[in-house]
Amino acid sequence: MVPVQLRTRSAEQTAEVGRRLAALLEPGDVVILAGGLGAGKTTLTQGIGAGLEVRGEVTSPTFVISRVHPAQQPGRPSLVHVDAYRLGGRVELDDLDVDAFIDDAVTVVEWGEGVAEPLAADRLHVHLVRAAAASGRDEQVLDDPDGQEGRLITVTPVGSRWGGVPLRSALAPETSSVAPETAQTVQERNAARL
Repeated sequence: MVPVQLRTRSAEQTAEVGRRLAALLEPGDVVILAGGLGAGKTTLTQGIGAGLEVRGEVTSPTFVISRVHPAQQPGRPSLVHVDAYRLGGRVELDDLDVDAFIDDAVTVVEWGEGVAEPLAADRLHVHLVRAAAASGRDEQVLDDPDGQEGRLITVTPVGSRWGGVPLRSALAPETSSVAPETAQTVQERNAARL
């Protein structure tokens, strides 16, 4: 399936992408987040929590490793929010018993790349890149003409669950200030910097 790339210009827009993503999520869905420190993983998850209308403030579960945010409305999924940053691998993720909640909740795993894939054959991989990131694989720099630090968000669907789901139109409708990123816009921006 084809990845969807979006460009946001603020934390509010990144959270808005999360709210829009929540409208597509169902119980049993797994979202694996990747990106450097400060890339916006928790901000995106806060948007997902707001869109799902879960109880409790969605904050980074770095020190508690995982949190369950129950749904406020009957029939809506809970949010299981996991931070795999401190986990030593898949075995430690299994020890958290995340799979006990997976059928009735939306599970979001920050730093989950290479660790959380066994949770579900059908899942979304979301990679966030900070505009000013300057290390590792996040070397890409996105200059924002308004002076705000933006994000490049790449959503990659995996599995048959996502076939036919209109990710691009749901996450960045034409009336949105969140811009779909295309190869042409990346090339134009890079050419303008030279």
